[in-house]
Amino acid sequence: MSVAAAQVALMWCGGAMAQATPGPVPPATTAAPAAAASAAPSPSEATTAIVVQGKRAALQSAQKIKQESDEIVDSIVADDIGKLPDRSVTEVLQRIVGVTIDRTMAKGDPEHYSVEGSGVNIRGLSWVRSELNGRDSFSANGGRSLNFEDVPPELMAGVDVYKNPSAEQIEGAIGGLVNLRTALPFDYGGFKGAVSLQSTYSPLREKASPSGSVLLSNTWVTDDFGKFGALIDLAYSESATRNDKIQVEPYYPRTDIVAGQTAWVPKGAQWRSEDFDRTRQGAYGALQWKLGDVESSLTLFRSDYKMDWAENALFAQSNAYNITVDDGATWGPNGNLVRGTMRAPADGGINFGADTRIMTRESATQDLGWNLKWKASEQWSFSTDLQYIRATTTSFDSTVATGVQMPKETIDLSGDVPRLIFDDDDRARLADPAHYYWGSTMEHFEKSKGTEKAWRGDAKFKFNDPVLVDLRFGLRLTDRDAHTVNTGYNWSAVTQPWMAWWYLAPGSLAYLNDPRFSAGAHLRSFDNFFNGSMSMPSLIFPDASVAGGYPDSYATLHGYAKTLCEEFNGAGSGACFDFWNARDASDPQFLNRQRERTQAGYAQLRFAFDEWQYPVDGNVGLRVVNTRNKADGYTVFVPATNVPDDATGVPVPTIAAFAEAQNYAHDYVNVLPSLNLRMKAGKDLQFRFGYASGISRPDFSDMQAYTSLSQTATVTTLPDGTTRVDSVTHTGTASGNPMLKPVKSQQVDLTAEWYFGRTDSVTVAAFYKDLKDIIVKQTYAKQLTDTSGQPVDFVVTGPINGANGHAAGMEVAYQQYFDSLPDWLSGFGVQANYTFVDSKRKLHSPVYSPYCSGGNTAANVNLNLNGCDTDGRTFGDLPIENLSRHAYNLTLMYDKGPVSARVAYSWRSKYLQAVNANGTNGGDGTDTNPDSPTNGQHNVAWALPTWQDAYGQVDAGVSYKWSDNLQIGLEGQNLTDSTNKQLMQQHIGMMGRAWNANGPRYTVTLRYAF
Repeated sequence: MSVAAAQVALMWCGGAMAQATPGPVPPATTAAPAAAASAAPSPSEATTAIVVQGKRAALQSAQKIKQESDEIVDSIVADDIGKLPDRSVTEVLQRIVGVTIDRTMAKGDPEHYSVEGSGVNIRGLSWVRSELNGRDSFSANGGRSLNFEDVPPELMAGVDVYKNPSAEQIEGAIGGLVNLRTALPFDYGGFKGAVSLQSTYSPLREKASPSGSVLLSNTWVTDDFGKFGALIDLAYSESATRNDKIQVEPYYPRTDIVAGQTAWVPKGAQWRSEDFDRTRQGAYGALQWKLGDVESSLTLFRSDYKMDWAENALFAQSNAYNITVDDGATWGPNGNLVRGTMRAPADGGINFGADTRIMTRESATQDLGWNLKWKASEQWSFSTDLQYIRATTTSFDSTVATGVQMPKETIDLSGDVPRLIFDDDDRARLADPAHYYWGSTMEHFEKSKGTEKAWRGDAKFKFNDPVLVDLRFGLRLTDRDAHTVNTGYNWSAVTQPWMAWWYLAPGSLAYLNDPRFSAGAHLRSFDNFFNGSMSMPSLIFPDASVAGGYPDSYATLHGYAKTLCEEFNGAGSGACFDFWNARDASDPQFLNRQRERTQAGYAQLRFAFDEWQYPVDGNVGLRVVNTRNKADGYTVFVPATNVPDDATGVPVPTIAAFAEAQNYAHDYVNVLPSLNLRMKAGKDLQFRFGYASGISRPDFSDMQAYTSLSQTATVTTLPDGTTRVDSVTHTGTASGNPMLKPVKSQQVDLTAEWYFGRTDSVTVAAFYKDLKDIIVKQTYAKQLTDTSGQPVDFVVTGPINGANGHAAGMEVAYQQYFDSLPDWLSGFGVQANYTFVDSKRKLHSPVYSPYCSGGNTAANVNLNLNGCDTDGRTFGDLPIENLSRHAYNLTLMYDKGPVSARVAYSWRSKYLQAVNANGTNGGDGTDTNPDSPTNGQHNVAWALPTWQDAYGQVDAGVSYKWSDNLQIGLEGQNLTDSTNKQLMQQHIGMMGRAWNANGPRYTVTLRYAF
């Protein structure tokens, strides 16, 4: 019995969606292959072809697979060669029930928007594993899965999302597994060729971007050597988008603005524009051979991704407590400023930075796989599989900023989108170089490489028994290396107002009207901002060549500060130190070397009680996996230097300073049982039950073996000149923890499925995942030994397995074509799905404190886990990041004759993005703790929880088939020009942080098959 992993077909702009799970493949529709797609490969078998013709035939076949399968899997299948429904795999995945995507450039960076989407979450969890044709696949990003936006969708025959595992599946996916599928030559049964050309236009960017793909496949049959097949598939794609953003700074509590009450005032509002250009190339080749009962395939897949991103941004950097508000302002019910004019006379104006930021990233993933299958007899079959994968990523990020002091800023926050109001004097001042100075630089460099060698061998014994179907068992061995260099973000001041009186003469900044400092900047206008709905002033920004000229341009800029400092303090003055030093990428603190080996074995029994009144079938299995991880790193210790030998008081342990290379080894075993049952309550109604244990190993970035330890002594100088030690603390910060264990889950799944027509169904699924050993950053103890042999405990902050939790919810999906309608109306159909997820995380050692204290460091666990407001109060009770409680998709379809059309709406509710993210944190919060000795001072570190507000957008497409070979289409994304809103949580409510506008995109497509 051939078993295929499940698929669901979603055909968009000529596609259809259904849900499916692995199980016996029903007979395929064997008409001429207008569309051909491989069924999702089961973990132990090669791809099985499913050939369909027409949209409804594809939907019917996919629905049949779901109805007869063992597991819960949803999929999207290309209904034509190179024709997945969206412009990226990430966007494709959001159509599936239970799957949501993020729209940020990088995890943990909510400030920068991604038009095409980024991270993928399944049932609210980010622990997602990725495969290519049933084999492990990943990007070199310090994580364990692919950047799905890096993968050319034109090469995909389908995308499968597994939601409950079986023993034969590769371990490592608590949230779910995404398997990307490519075609094999035998899928087409003979010669096949296809060419696709697209052009995508972004009106906001005013630029068109070309894309194209070509596929050639053929098979040959010989009398003596069997059947051969060869396939080659190439893809090229460009994208050019733009995102405009308005931001409001966090609100600060002020008692000196409105008499008798606390007013909450932001320290400014700002705007930015971001241009994003990416080039994605893909190449895939496959050879296939079959002779008698032996079959083999060899595949090579390569994807290359290059991204260039440029930003011009204004950001507020004034002292929040020097902001004033003119009389006549409007205030909200919680005392928040709604409309008014702000000034900062004590600072000479509201201080802003105007930056030019450029970022480049080049990534490549190459996958070579070989598979051999042998059907030894009617009962026994065997397979073996070899894989080698290599992934690389290199990125460089450079920011150079000027500074400007704005006399006033008028904001109106009463509408859906903020309005920033400027008069002619404001605009003239902001366009004058005399008011700008060179402000700061920041660089970041990253280079990663990951490789994996994997082998697996599988066997299947087919029973001749009315109950037992087959027994599957096998082994899998892997050897994976990950090497990452990450220098972090190195911000350095050039000249800033706060340098006055000690480094620079008052008012002596590196102004652009000074001939010595005037080169390298330009006036930039914000044309068509927010699709022409706003008129923003022009600003002076550094040239892109200055940001891209690192390190020479950085040295030149920081030389300006040195020149001004020596004019004030005298040449050779010790006060004129360097604010900027280029980071050494070979420094151990920036290196992360990991090696991981796994050995896994499984056995899985499939059974069927067909004679029962309500037949039951399914599988039960056990997977056992041993993981061995090795990490190379450093431990650095810095002793207290302010304690003389004759000091009295608290004794200070004597430990010599050191920086030692260290090696770590971690070995653990996981036993993972699974059970999947299906009961047929009738011809069209069935129920499923699934239970499984799962794991998700920690990201390699969380296992970096670098720890910095320090000894700090508080001392008092006595009247006689001696020193008394009052206290000694031993602390540390760990970049990672090589001894982390995987996150574990026990999960239960229930489904009810009603198939009331050839393409019509209603399905309901409920799930519960009990989570253990969730990774959080908290404190743990680490010991060193002093010179007397006594152990010394250090309190180290770093990632640990420090929390438990759960994720529970339900999914509902409905699809139907209205065939009973007369004539052309019978082409209409609808697809709809809804997901609800609830989550909770409980720390092993709670760290909640009602009031905030301390600095913005890794050691401030209360700040980093619970969040702190600018008034010094803690938030707490935050959900798991990236989890929306509600999400839904609604698609209206039409398929009749040569016309196919879709209008789809995807929506998800608000969710927590991050705590302590850039732009919504600081160190100048007001201490409101009544028991604090510094009550009322502005010395508390604060970090706001940042949320993505509820967001939905409309996409649509229509295609027309001129002939059996030629098809044209028009697609549109974000046709309603939806504005994406970001929130920041404060005690006065969920305040608007950012509004993103990127406009619609339109794609024209021409496809020719032969």
